[in-house]
Amino acid sequence: MKLVTAVSILALAAPLALSAQEEEKPAGGYIYATYFYCDTATQEQADELVMKNSAPIYDAAVADGTIKGWGWLAHHTGGKWRRIQYHASDTIEGLLTAQETLQQRSEAAGVSNDGFAQICGAHDDYIWKSEVGNTLAIMRGKAALSVYEVCDTTREERALEIVKTLFAPIMDKAVADGKLTSWGWSSHVLGGEYRALETMTAKDFPTLMKTRAEIIEAIYGDGDNAVANEYSAICGSHADYLWEIQHEKR
Repeated sequence: MKLVTAVSILALAAPLALSAQEEEKPAGGYIYATYFYCDTATQEQADELVMKNSAPIYDAAVADGTIKGWGWLAHHTGGKWRRIQYHASDTIEGLLTAQETLQQRSEAAGVSNDGFAQICGAHDDYIWKSEVGNTLAIMRGKAALSVYEVCDTTREERALEIVKTLFAPIMDKAVADGKLTSWGWSSHVLGGEYRALETMTAKDFPTLMKTRAEIIEAIYGDGDNAVANEYSAICGSHADYLWEIQHEKR
């Protein structure tokens, strides 16, 4: 069984940079995220296999410093991805080395033959760089929103600048007020078409969605915020997902 992912990570009606991810500490770090396509009739069996066979290996890897964190998320609302598995490291080298180490440990434990691949037989891999937020620093709760954004690659640095100056103070306040448990904005390192990952999490989905609406209003207002509209022009399309965080370890 190939276990990697992101985190996963997490979306707003307008291409609002918020979701998932990933910090009371400085953001920093890299995330290897695997997004699985699973048989919806048997996907809960995949959850059981991960918790029984893979979770002990990944929890131990956090404890011994091989990785700084990992998680397993289940689809609630959104597109075709049904599960996310991710692990994180402070460096890209550490991330890739950990991927090999975890694969070896999983194979040695017989996890690759536990039947998971028959349930979740295809996947997409991404590597993300956590740029802003507190996603990788804390336990995030149970409800996650991820926004996967398609952006103009020639203007991505400007998008990050807008996130830091306009979005971050609003998101940080939502965390300080106890409305969100985390938020994050991550940039694309490797993978498919999505160039940015915005995440936010809360204790439950009603709180998450209510806070999401408040944040959209605070950032976009009546639609006359030129800087917010500039971000929307840079990252002009997106896919939104809600995820249930089934297990995380920091």
